[in-house]
Formats: sequence, C-alpha cells, structure tokens
Amino acid sequence: MIERRIRGVLLTPGTTPVVSGPCNRTARPVEGSILVVPALSPRLYDAIMVARAVVCSSGGSTAHMQSICRAKGIPVLRVDPTDLDMLSGEVTLDLQTQSILVGSAGNRAAEPTRTSMPSPDDLGSICAVIADSRDIRTINTSDPGVTRVESFFLREEFLCLAAALSPIDALHSGTASVVAYGRAIADQLETYVKLLLPGQRLVLRMLDLRSDDAARITARAPIHPEPNPDMGLHGTRWLLRSASYPQALHVMLETLRVRLGAEAGRVSLSAPFLNDAEEFEELRPHLGLPAEAPLSAFIETPAAVHATSAICAAGAHELFIGTKDLVQFYLAADRNNHLVAESYRTRHPAVLDGLGRAIEDARKTRTPARVFALGADLKYYLERLPTPTGYMMCVGELQRLLPTPLQTV
Repeated sequence: MIERRIRGVLLTPGTTPVVSGPCNRTARPVEGSILVVPALSPRLYDAIMVARAVVCSSGGSTAHMQSICRAKGIPVLRVDPTDLDMLSGEVTLDLQTQSILVGSAGNRAAEPTRTSMPSPDDLGSICAVIADSRDIRTINTSDPGVTRVESFFLREEFLCLAAALSPIDALHSGTASVVAYGRAIADQLETYVKLLLPGQRLVLRMLDLRSDDAARITARAPIHPEPNPDMGLHGTRWLLRSASYPQALHVMLETLRVRLGAEAGRVSLSAPFLNDAEEFEELRPHLGLPAEAPLSAFIETPAAVHATSAICAAGAHELFIGTKDLVQFYLAADRNNHLVAESYRTRHPAVLDGLGRAIEDARKTRTPARVFALGADLKYYLERLPTPTGYMMCVGELQRLLPTPLQTV
C-alpha cells in the first residue's frame, strides 16, 4: 500500500506520542480502534470510551466530549472533511507532528520532544477532573502522585452518559421516573466515594446540559431549539426553572446518606454556569439545601468574574474558575467552532486579567479558589497569575506531570 500523511490539528493530547489502530467508522464501540466521525456528540460516548484515539472534522479543543477525551488521555485530531473520507484500515496518529500516517509506515512516527513541565508541588491543592470511576483508580494507585490530589471533580451529565441515562426524559416523566433518576445517580456516586482515599472528596457539578447536547440523547421530552445553546437555558438558570430536579437531588442525597452514613459528606455540590450572587442565593432555597450544606460556585462568565466577591459573600463554599467557557465569552470565540480557533486564546490579556481578578477577590474573602488549566497553559499561568488555592487538571494531562507515569486501570 502507498503510504500518505494527512495533516491535522491536535485538539486533545494523549499519553503517548504515537497511537495506531484500525479505523472505526460505525459509531459503535470497537475496543482499541481509531474512532473516525465528523463530530463528537453524547451519542458516541460508548464508542469514545473504548477508542485509542478519535479523528473528526469539526469541533474545538474544549467542547464537552473533547473534555471527556482529555480526562481519559484519548487524543483527538481534527482533519479536513475531505481527508476524513480517506481514512480506512490501519492508521497511525503521530501526535508530535499532528498528522496521520495511512499505509505501511505506521512505526516511523517522530520521537516525542521533551519539554520542561511544572512540578505537581507547584499546583497547590490539586483537583483532578475525571470522566469516570476508573480515573479515580488511576490516580489512587499511583505513587507519589496520589498524595497531591485532594479532590475529584465530575460533571453530572458524565454520570448520565456512563449509566445510559437520558436526564431530560427522566425529569419530565413523572415522580417515579424522577425518583429512579435520583437513585441511579446515587448508585454511581456510591461507587466513586468507595474509591476515595482518606482526605479525598468528590465535587459534583450539578446537571448542566445544553439544549444541543440534550437533543441528541433525549427521546421523549420536548427540547426547544436555541440559536446559541452556549448562551442559552442551561446551568444555574436551568436549575432555577426546573421543578423536578430538586426532587431528584433530594432522592440522590438521601440515598447516599442511607447507604454511606457520614461518608456521604465527602460528596459536595457545585453550581454551574452562573452570572451573579443573586442566582447563587436563589439556588440554595430552590434546591432545598440546608444552610450548612457546602455549595460551591463555578466562575466561567465575565459577569461572574466581576461578581466574585459578592458570590463569596453569598456563601459560596469554594470557587472553581472554568477557563474554557471564560475564554469564549471574553473573546467572543465559540470554543466548539474550529473556524475561530485562532481567536480562542487561553493566554489573552483579557482572560489573564479576569482570572487574576477572580483569584484576588476570592483571596480577600478567604474563599478557596481552584483554576482549571490545560496542560499547555499551566506553566504560563503559574508564572503570571496570583497563586490560587490550587489548580484543576484532567487526569490525562495530570499524568504527564507526575514523576512516576500513571497506568490506566
């Protein structure tokens, strides 16, 4: 076979510089394959989780499904749509040159370039962003990296994908379905909590499903199409309008208390995608959470940056500063749109100013604040930002910082 090289753009890095395997164009799970699709979506969750790598022709580096790949250390390479059609048989992804070898020379990929990386000791309190329970096992069987990870962060919609749950369908199908949903989430969380080591905790970012993603996994409930889902009805603004989610949340929390006792306290909740202190103050009574229950806040819009002090004063237990959304809103560059990828700049002065403001305002109120950082930006942020309480990193990127490489369990 005549070999050829297809150039692309690396959206998420992997844990090794070279990845080979057979192309899988079926969208069904094929263990050890290279998943080839036009775009990533929640419907592809099972296929993604068993793939060695993903090749697509659209999407940005920080979209939701790309975030799963980043957490799992699954590389994602974007190529031109016409090149995507050429991929079949065995291929090799050369992540260093951001290219794909098709043909017989799959073992000639470039050697990795060694670059200096910060030490985990520089990160403060590390929060590992995970995609499933296997990521906790990966961290907690490592040495010495395990002693540096204080918490694990998980999105509720990732729990839904792992359990094949359609949350919008469940929350719109009556009391019995709502109760079943709450118990199903508790089943998942119970497994995660039992994997924690002493001193570790789990932070659950409550359901934050954009309408476009919801439409792909919803069969019965009505989904209203939105022209710009990123700026639409999701996050805290959706939670505040949902009459059924508080009931599901109470079922989940009560189920954990019954099964785990005091250990249930190792799970805390975080309010996603909010703008100001008023939204944060409304959320606790709406969800029926007692005043003593820890509730953290996500700072990921410019409005939330400027309201950081007020959000802390409103009782935020801690802050998580989400740079992925913050960048797109500061720079008006859709993180899902590769056509504006050059404008999506995680080191833009406006972004750094916003991050610095949020960190300083949190420090003034003695509220712990953790900043999400891509591996490529970590050293840059450490040199230029005020020191936060700690950093958040996906497990796949965190692996490369630890002195002893982690083995996926």
